[in-house]
Amino acid sequence: MVRFVLPVALVALWFASTAAGWVKPYQLASPGAVASELGTLFASGQLQSDVWASVERVAIGFACAFVLALVLGSLAGSTRAARLAIDPTLQAIRAVPSLAWVPLILIWLGIGEPAKIVLVAIGAFFPIYVSIVSGIEGIDRKLLEVARVLDTGRLKLIAQVMVPATLPQLLIGARLGLTQAWLFLVAAELLAASRGLGFLLTDGQQLSRTDEVLVAILLFALCGKLTDMGMYALERRLTGWADTATA
Repeated sequence: MVRFVLPVALVALWFASTAAGWVKPYQLASPGAVASELGTLFASGQLQSDVWASVERVAIGFACAFVLALVLGSLAGSTRAARLAIDPTLQAIRAVPSLAWVPLILIWLGIGEPAKIVLVAIGAFFPIYVSIVSGIEGIDRKLLEVARVLDTGRLKLIAQVMVPATLPQLLIGARLGLTQAWLFLVAAELLAASRGLGFLLTDGQQLSRTDEVLVAILLFALCGKLTDMGMYALERRLTGWADTATA
């Protein structure tokens, strides 16, 4: 029950501030107005369409980022030469703010779906990449020595030793990457999107509809929380064998 104390308190404060007139309706819509707008959007089908568009973009972008980060992270973590060739450039790219990519992606890919998916993938990539490189560096040297004694090839070493040994770190990185994917989605859906939660957010802002803006914000929070809970459950299931302080 403790987890519900802060959300309930925030909703109560929100209700009290709008009911008492502490803030104007054009500055902050009341909970009732937000609920009414949510029902209207659901009845029209726009809500389902926008949520599905955003979920689809996050899913595709995250999947692409995960595969690419797994490949490059495994290479950078497995040999010093590969790391020197890959890591400095990626770390420099990592420091670039998300919005800085928008003009370049618009020039390269236009305003279609590929541009939005690429921007989401950029956001999801780096937490996964950094986590897997860090995980490989932390592998017990004895495991690698046994693999070499057994004359394990490079590909088998990566697939059968390094990846399983770094699984806890990899899943943590994936969880962070999924969160970043939702954050970058906002910037992605500013690229002339006609569907999605980012479009709903922008539409509400342009029309000065704080009820619509709050619906978009709450849906972003809900979708992000649900996907984070799913990743956490997967992490606990796949790494239940780990001997940790919270096990």
